Amino acid sequence: MVTGPITLTPLEVIAAYPAHDYTLAGALASRVAVKGEQPFLLFEAKTWTWVAFANATERAASMLSARGIRKGDSVAIMATNSDAHVLLLFALARIGAVFVPVNPEFGVAEAGYVLGHAGVSAVVCSSKTLEIVRAAVHEIAPAPWLALVDGTKEDVPDFFEIVSSSRTCESTRTRNPGETSVTADDTVAIVYTSGTTGFPKGVMHSQRNLVLAGERHVSRVHLQPGDRTLCVLPMFHVNAIFNMLASTLAAGSCLVLAPRFSASDFWRLAADNGATQVNVMAAVSTILARRPRSEFVAGHRLRVANGSGFTQGTLDVFRNEFGIPTIIEGLGMTEIPGAFSNPFEGPHKLGAMGKPGVHPDPSVQWTQARIVDDDGRDVPEGAVGELAVRIPTLMQGYFRDPEQTAASFRDGWFVTGDLVRRDGDGYFHFVARKKDIIRRRGENIAGAELDRVLAEHPDVSEAAAIAVDSELGDDEVMVVVVPKAGGNLTPEHIRQWCAERLAAHKVPRFVVFEEALPHTPTHKVAKHVLKQDRSLRERAIDFAPPITDDRTAARSL
Repeated sequence: MVTGPITLTPLEVIAAYPAHDYTLAGALASRVAVKGEQPFLLFEAKTWTWVAFANATERAASMLSARGIRKGDSVAIMATNSDAHVLLLFALARIGAVFVPVNPEFGVAEAGYVLGHAGVSAVVCSSKTLEIVRAAVHEIAPAPWLALVDGTKEDVPDFFEIVSSSRTCESTRTRNPGETSVTADDTVAIVYTSGTTGFPKGVMHSQRNLVLAGERHVSRVHLQPGDRTLCVLPMFHVNAIFNMLASTLAAGSCLVLAPRFSASDFWRLAADNGATQVNVMAAVSTILARRPRSEFVAGHRLRVANGSGFTQGTLDVFRNEFGIPTIIEGLGMTEIPGAFSNPFEGPHKLGAMGKPGVHPDPSVQWTQARIVDDDGRDVPEGAVGELAVRIPTLMQGYFRDPEQTAASFRDGWFVTGDLVRRDGDGYFHFVARKKDIIRRRGENIAGAELDRVLAEHPDVSEAAAIAVDSELGDDEVMVVVVPKAGGNLTPEHIRQWCAERLAAHKVPRFVVFEEALPHTPTHKVAKHVLKQDRSLRERAIDFAPPITDDRTAARSL
């Protein structure tokens, strides 16, 4: 296990394995040939070796085929992190089908939209999410079949049982992935992210994108074949799939998968499993820095923490108190995984997106970036403009949304909607969001979605959701509400209304009542004016309890 000096360059890491065709099956076979019985995935009490996982992938692919899943079909999973996520992804990729990870905190309406929009043929879920899934797929025809990650319930079988009882088709087991109809450019995943229309957008990525993103992450954190990456971020998030899981595949290393982030268990989990790398976000680093030091385990082996949203305070704690020498900050989007980061060798600029990313192979051109004005012209150094990007891992488009896909490109460049600036050293710095997006606990929330939900309340005349600063380094949700005259509306009613219709991370923390909202000349709510009114937060009702225990910390992510 590599826990000290780097022994291989990123290019030497990926070159240590046989060449492949950039399908997941091809990349997996390449690593199995070298890694064999070494550990690939640790989840709770289970250890999957590379060989065992590859064999299970073949059985799972045969099971899916036997149940009618064909190339191009979509299969969702709606559960907290488990090894089922990883097995399902690779099995679907084996037959050219599409993996759709869904936030397990979604309610019926949210899950119903995603599952219906994706047109899923099956859903793997947990006992906790089963009833929501049943209600969410009620109107999908033909009805998707269901399986559970945690046992059998009523007429719903256990996913692992039906996989282990499946007989591997001999032709599937022995065929060369390059000789099948599955190609590297087939869509392998649709990851849903909030859009400015108020409805989630399905971001499509190919198998090649996923494998390439993993190779890029090897370069970002100098991942070694002997490393163990601790994953505490959710598997419905691009970070967990395209950075942590994909880089484990690329490096031939090992993934330690946690069901979810637990502040009180974090250090013990890291130490007991020999984790050497971890990806975090602002909320995770802030919570860990504030936790009692009695939970800290000094014998851990973590040497790299990769993420975003570090402050000088959390950076000092991670380096000096927690003993993690290398902190790598960067920025990614679901549409463009692996676009920016601070260079591994430094210098590291606190709070910066970093520089355009590089691939381990210098012959592979990676991030090309421009900062442009509203007319698409490049702005001078130091000026603020919109970030436009070209990158090999660029999404294939938004699923079933050609209009939004077309609107996201200008002259062949993907326009991100983020306002940034570039300094004299070539480092990019995030300034603000051009789109109406609230970034809370690492998740994008469309302000328009909250606006739409609030507008449906019979006692609401008008409402607007905006982002306000969080103590954890990202955004909190505030809703500004104009009640209808003569009603008995209270902030508690507003919060309850949202809680019944939205996932927990979308429920507003702050609620404030106003007599009227400011408007633009085109009669849209002038949210930029609301964001400048600091008195709103002073007058708002704050529904968030202080983070004092592990359950509160976990709920905040």
